[in-house]
Amino acid sequence: MAWSWRYEGPQGQPVAGPAETFSSQSDAESWMGQSWRDLATNGVTSVTLMEDDRVEYRGMSLLPKPE
Repeated sequence: MAWSWRYEGPQGQPVAGPAETFSSQSDAESWMGQSWRDLATNGVTSVTLMEDDRVEYRGMSLLPKPE
């Protein structure tokens, strides 16, 4: 089983991003914790975590929370 991220823009449209794959959910989430700022700078506003073709969770925002 391979874990990967799907990158999305402001209207949920696909956005290009690194084609990383991970052997576990934990590894994928750790990578996102280190990479989200760079992704957001490059136009990614949300991400979906995939396990092969199955969605684990979707719509995790990379935007700062309003104050």
